[in-house]
Amino acid sequence: MDFPKCRPYNNNDIISAKSDQQRQRERLELYEFTEQEVSGDGNCQFRSISDQIYGSCENHKLVREQVVKQLKFYGELYEGFAAMEEYDEYLKRMSNCGEWGDNITLQAAADSYGVKIFVKDTDYIEILPQSDCDHKSNKMIYLSFYAELHYNSMYQYSAGETYGWA
Repeated sequence: MDFPKCRPYNNNDIISAKSDQQRQRERLELYEFTEQEVSGDGNCQFRSISDQIYGSCENHKLVREQVVKQLKFYGELYEGFAAMEEYDEYLKRMSNCGEWGDNITLQAAADSYGVKIFVKDTDYIEILPQSDCDHKSNKMIYLSFYAELHYNSMYQYSAGETYGWA
């Protein structure tokens, strides 16, 4: 079988993570956003959400607890998305401090806090609270996401607010 010819490349063609971060920062600046960097200790998604909601990344354990509680109580909404493992194992893993958050935990956070989550990476993703969410608000929280590895908190500096809304 003949495979299609691919364009050869060398290592100089590969975009470095540093230049990707610089490009992301330039885009954020264009749209008048600034980043609040958080620790890359495995809790970055929860730290970023904590920073957006509580004005400090230090409440990340509380955010994780709230998200896991949401995942447990409304398991029927989420368990189909954790297809790579048993749902109970997924919940146990997500309960551990240092375990990386994923798209399921983002959705559970949006539902639990009743907020829209805007995630900026090379494009952007909006995570909306589900329609049957008990406590929807008009609040939106902003996160940046680098190379499928790290979340930071973002603020729109033209909005006049610089910290969370709790």
